[in-house]
Amino acid sequence: MKRLLIIFFIVPLMSMTIENDRAKFVGKWIGEDKKEIGYLNFDSEGYAFFEIQGQVFGGKEFIFDGKKGKMTYEINSDTNPIEVDLIVTKLESGEQKKLLCIAQFIDNDTMKFAISFEEKRATEFDTENSIIFKREK
Repeated sequence: MKRLLIIFFIVPLMSMTIENDRAKFVGKWIGEDKKEIGYLNFDSEGYAFFEIQGQVFGGKEFIFDGKKGKMTYEINSDTNPIEVDLIVTKLESGEQKKLLCIAQFIDNDTMKFAISFEEKRATEFDTENSIIFKREK
């Protein structure tokens, strides 16, 4: 009985933590990299997408190299910096590729964000891997 009560209370708390982590990121973020403006969007359903020069990469469904895919995200705020995984999934095969990222909030509407394209998560921010994003309101 005690186990059942513990599960009854802990599972909702865990899902609340996941939702709170996600809520910090939800929104449209604008950043500039090498004089190019781009957007990173996180939605409340767990989808993410990039928008650069009017091109969209990610979201619930997009086409890349002639294949349909989707991009979701997972947040681990138990680490410092925060770990963010952008997960690209091919819809036909289920094959996945993760972009391992880190984030650090400067304030509620400003964050440093770094993406690693080498299948190894960055551990700190530098001029090569990071960008400052501001939440659009």
